[in-house]
Amino acid sequence: MLYLIGLGLDKKDISLSSLEAIKKCKKIYLEHYTTTLPYTRKELEKIIKKKIQLIEREKVESDFLIKEAKKHNTILLVYGDPLIATTHIALINDAKKTRVKTKVLHNGSVISAIAQTGLQIYKFGKTTSIPRWQKNYRPTSFFDTIKDNQSINAHTLVLVDIGLSLEEALYELNEASNNEINNIVICSQLGTSKQQIVNNSIDNFIKKPPKVKEPFCIIVPASLHFSEEEVLF
Repeated sequence: MLYLIGLGLDKKDISLSSLEAIKKCKKIYLEHYTTTLPYTRKELEKIIKKKIQLIEREKVESDFLIKEAKKHNTILLVYGDPLIATTHIALINDAKKTRVKTKVLHNGSVISAIAQTGLQIYKFGKTTSIPRWQKNYRPTSFFDTIKDNQSINAHTLVLVDIGLSLEEALYELNEASNNEINNIVICSQLGTSKQQIVNNSIDNFIKKPPKVKEPFCIIVPASLHFSEEEVLF
């Protein structure tokens, strides 16, 4: 059996069902390439009372985990919810083809936690991501998604490439938008005791970036309902 277990947003969010599954498993892997955890691997090991091995994207996207699951119960731990990343959906499909049973144990994720901002979830459009720009590669397609959402008066959740600092993300967002964006919301470590939600103009944030810790995300709001304004302003 191959289990895909969502860790939720804080170290104590792991479910009882997940802890029961962990007891049955010999190998426990943690993927750490989609986002930075707001706690350490040792802290998580102390909670689940088992050793955790880090696993790279290449192994998750290969048949490595499927081969492991053929031999013994195996777990892939994922921050947030395990099926937010398309990589993990592909893993389940590959497992089905080789008749390896899978079980997904869901948990909270940034997709639901952004409701803490007061912005209404049903008003969000497509999610996009800011990649790390290279010297000769500066993709701006993420801003096309923002524009598409704005055209239907939808908010945009903007995820940020792992390792990209807030200053870098703000610079890329501002450059890609050609100064077309005004107010944004920055969310840091949602769902934890260190959660931060700040709202200001992108210009003010660039001049004085808030001190936020990973993982963080950015929201580009569309026009606000009066109830949203009451929370944000």
